[in-house]
Amino acid sequence: MSSTTIAYIADRIFDGYQWHNDKALVIENGKLRELINKSAVPAKMPAHDFGSGTSIVPSFIELQVYGAMGKLLAMHPTTEALECLVKYAREGGTRWSMPTVATNTYEVFYQCIDAVRAYWKNGGTGITGLHIEGPWVHPLRKGAHKEEWIHVPTMEQATALLEYGKGIIRMMTIAPERVSQELIELLRSYDVILSAGHSNATYEEAKHAFRNGVNAVTHLYNAMSPLQHRAPGLAGAAMDDDEVMVSIIPDGHHVDFAAVRIAKAVVKERLFVITDAVTDTPDGPYPHTKAGDKYESNGILSGSALQMNEAVRNLVKHVGVEPGEAIRMCSLYPAQVLKKPCDYRKV
Repeated sequence: MSSTTIAYIADRIFDGYQWHNDKALVIENGKLRELINKSAVPAKMPAHDFGSGTSIVPSFIELQVYGAMGKLLAMHPTTEALECLVKYAREGGTRWSMPTVATNTYEVFYQCIDAVRAYWKNGGTGITGLHIEGPWVHPLRKGAHKEEWIHVPTMEQATALLEYGKGIIRMMTIAPERVSQELIELLRSYDVILSAGHSNATYEEAKHAFRNGVNAVTHLYNAMSPLQHRAPGLAGAAMDDDEVMVSIIPDGHHVDFAAVRIAKAVVKERLFVITDAVTDTPDGPYPHTKAGDKYESNGILSGSALQMNEAVRNLVKHVGVEPGEAIRMCSLYPAQVLKKPCDYRKV
């Protein structure tokens, strides 16, 4: 097989840790080979110079997005919906996306699993797996989730779902106080990343979960027991930990930017970005209507219209995060949740 090598040049290149000027990325067969001086690019090597004022940064990784371009995955569990999601995500600098389905029927979960399986079988790229958010959550913290589908599963129900979605279900959001340790161990045995969310866990219950298989938290502040001075709850436990990774939606609607700033000061490198983005959905159990730069359902906030490149801008402009760190929150830190390396993409 012949080798394909190309150099990519921009004013600045961010390697995930520091910025470089007057450098070029050399990509060989789709993988980063080296970072060299711009002047050292061989004359015969194909090169693409993005021009003045541009930067090359690690591509973004999205671990929670529900659909795009009018096709919510739960309503359109098809390869076409996944193609739309990937296309839309890449417009915002995201190379890898994790399509998500909220609390629903098992039939819908199976259909979404089938869609991802077919997408991969057809050679589709850019999808890391499926994130199932619910239905094993707490009804008091359901948020926009449908309460009639929220329940505590039997081991038989969980095993059947996990077996059907083996290798495809990559992440699940659960309320750890609602499920047994036996179920958590079952989920972990299928290499599912467990995230605590839509949960009414006490501080003690959350910390116990972090020590026993739950290694992430879904959308800090939203749909969880809040931080209070006598009851720190899941929000407080997420902040008061050394290892658990914590997602947040920096759109200014789900979380006030001041609250994002407070969380960043405390959670530091454990805080990563999700968009929690939905799309125009006129019917079904989860209708969404665009209202400015957010989505509403019957006048109530129902989802984000955020893309990852916009999240970086918000973090820098409204939260005061240094640009390199804002990029890490959208690339390196979600990659650490997945235990995957980042690649590079111009944004």
